[in-house]
Amino acid sequence: MKIKDKVLIVEDEQSISNVISTVLTANGYDTIIVRSGEEALTMVTSHCPDLIVLDLGLPDMDGLEVLKSVRKWSNLPVVVVSARQHESDKVEALDLGADDYLVKPFGTAELLARIRTAIRHTRTTLANSQIAQSGKFVTGDLTIDYDKHQVLIRGENAKLTVNEYKIVALLGKYAGKVLTYDFIIRELWGPKARTDNQILRVNMANIRRKIEENPGQPEYIFTEVGVGYRMRESD
Repeated sequence: MKIKDKVLIVEDEQSISNVISTVLTANGYDTIIVRSGEEALTMVTSHCPDLIVLDLGLPDMDGLEVLKSVRKWSNLPVVVVSARQHESDKVEALDLGADDYLVKPFGTAELLARIRTAIRHTRTTLANSQIAQSGKFVTGDLTIDYDKHQVLIRGENAKLTVNEYKIVALLGKYAGKVLTYDFIIRELWGPKARTDNQILRVNMANIRRKIEENPGQPEYIFTEVGVGYRMRESD
């Protein structure tokens, strides 16, 4: 079963959040709705969404504060939706790291297009041009299909769990580079996650059983002892 992209909708006006959620759900996304900045930051760290749709006029804090907080530790795509029309507001949001800015009211087709672009842009900012161009990373008999959220080995679905897929997908995006245990944990589970490497080791043992011909002598994901993991570069 295809894993859907998860979108966190941060919007205090129920009518607007419901419309956004309905449109996204109809177009193949999973959605979570929150109505305050504090709830948003909690959900970002606990539910690891793939993208945030962020209103700026929240009841407890300015949406820009949410954006600042997220950008301290993550490149998670953020599409701002706001009634603020001044160019200075848009520039400030983009300077703080927003991927896009939509002024209310906006069309649903435009919102969907901006979301697709923001998710795709997270690939193009990476050194791996192969992923940017095709949505796939290929090395040897291993293929990571970022559009279908699948890992294939010799053309067959490796049937990874959600967490296993996220680990492999992250390593694929930075193929050839060593990612530290703390970096992986922070990227996948947020800054408040326990920096316990055991959960990574357990997941990696399961991953290797599924993708490596000989898990004891891996061909694709290598351990840098005491540091982290590295994905083999593309061929």
